[in-house]
Amino acid sequence: MGLTATKAKTATARREVSKSRGGRPTKSAAIERDQRLIEVATRLFLDRGFDATSLDAVAEAARVSKPTVYSRYGDKRGLFAAVLRREIARWLAPLSAAAETQLSSASDIPVEQRLVEIGREMLNFTCGPDAMAFSRMMTSQAINFPDVAKLGKEEGWLKAVATTARFFDHLVSQGALDVDDTTIAAEVFLDVVVGHTHRMATFGTPMEFKAAEKRMRAAIKLFLAGAIGPADRIQGAPKPAQRRRPSR
Repeated sequence: MGLTATKAKTATARREVSKSRGGRPTKSAAIERDQRLIEVATRLFLDRGFDATSLDAVAEAARVSKPTVYSRYGDKRGLFAAVLRREIARWLAPLSAAAETQLSSASDIPVEQRLVEIGREMLNFTCGPDAMAFSRMMTSQAINFPDVAKLGKEEGWLKAVATTARFFDHLVSQGALDVDDTTIAAEVFLDVVVGHTHRMATFGTPMEFKAAEKRMRAAIKLFLAGAIGPADRIQGAPKPAQRRRPSR
């Protein structure tokens, strides 16, 4: 190949590289950019809150242009929804993993022990500082942006209920639980196990894990008092004490 042809080929390659840099990013580059945007936005929302976080600040910290942020998420509400959706998925992952573990565990493990393991995971992911910060932001924005509240309900609460209900279906099939509607049972379980601790954390009261776990264990005992199955009673679970009639 002659010198002229080599120079021409090099010039063409440089133009192609320059064009790719100035044009649309590659798929991998776009994924990396979106991940960086979400990570930066998450940190800023946590540090500053929703109102004090601007798209300009997110774009600058993520090293992207503001039009890029607008084209990807529309506005700050869209960006917050994307951040919230990812955070909820991260919070639900331990619950799903715990439920799957308990589904494959030996059937002779007491149901109370299984529920304690799931309850412990729920305390960790629903009452941690980041989860509570997003919960407060979501509550404060619910009136102005009802679709954000809807997202939290559908992606968070309802999926947690569905995951727990599937686990309860498994326990019912084993005779370990005796409930007619596992979805309602799951809602009650989630509320009594973490509801109080979550509400206190929302008000700014730091969670003391030992106290929260003690309360969670007591709540599970109360839950099982009304939902324990015949199989566990046969295996030695205490029966309710019979009341004696007063002597005349």
